[in-house]
Amino acid sequence: MNATPLSCDAIHALVAGSASHVAIEVVDETGSTNADLLARVPSAGAAGADAALRGPVLRVAERQTAGRGRAGRSWLSAPGASLTFSVAWPFRAPLHRMVGLPLAVGVALAETVNGLGVPVQLKWPNDMLKDGAKLAGILVETQAAQDGVIWAVIGCGMNLLMPDEMEAAIGREVSSAPWLAQMDRNALLAQLLSRLCAVLAEFDDTGFAAFTERWNALQAWRGQPVRLLDHGIVQQEGLAAGVDDQGRLLLDTPAGRVALLSGDVSLRLAS
Repeated sequence: MNATPLSCDAIHALVAGSASHVAIEVVDETGSTNADLLARVPSAGAAGADAALRGPVLRVAERQTAGRGRAGRSWLSAPGASLTFSVAWPFRAPLHRMVGLPLAVGVALAETVNGLGVPVQLKWPNDMLKDGAKLAGILVETQAAQDGVIWAVIGCGMNLLMPDEMEAAIGREVSSAPWLAQMDRNALLAQLLSRLCAVLAEFDDTGFAAFTERWNALQAWRGQPVRLLDHGIVQQEGLAAGVDDQGRLLLDTPAGRVALLSGDVSLRLAS
């Protein structure tokens, strides 16, 4: 693992123009970078005016003690072995247009990582896979501000290395990216942030439709039999057929093609 400390100044100096307006915060430890930023959305219940969000913010932690995944699940990470960060971003688009945002974020992250020589794919709705196992997870949480702006807080946890004790604690197969672990982490974050900001700006203008083909090109398990589970109960089975312009999962079933929204569901290979 590259031991170069994370640095606000170093990341800011490396970002492209599309991300130069993003405030960058680096902390040694926090509970959850998503929770930190959500608490600062300008609303009646937000933190003091001095702490309120005024524009896009990247908050990255060396260690998260209460990292979260979808449906309240814990996200486990090890200091120096993971990247854990969140981006707060204001959207003009109405809330119903935000459904496909986690998929667009996946496109941004996967295109960046692929461009760095690590082949990855996307699993609907919010996972990035390497060699068929989870390399990164995405958590998007939204909150309306007093002025009607919709703030999205986009959290990402990415495994760079996988210590034996962390894999045992996770209790299932996961992946890592030792090649990325050799990079200067500030340079890696700068590349991820630059691509992410360009995608978020485009998503605000177009919604998910502009990303459909890009997501489908990165899809894991295309044409393979999969199951959609809700709390362990099979809700639907079929062959994975990508996503539509709204970000809905498409399955080819004996009864025809069906389109499914996310909710608290998990997608698994039928085997």
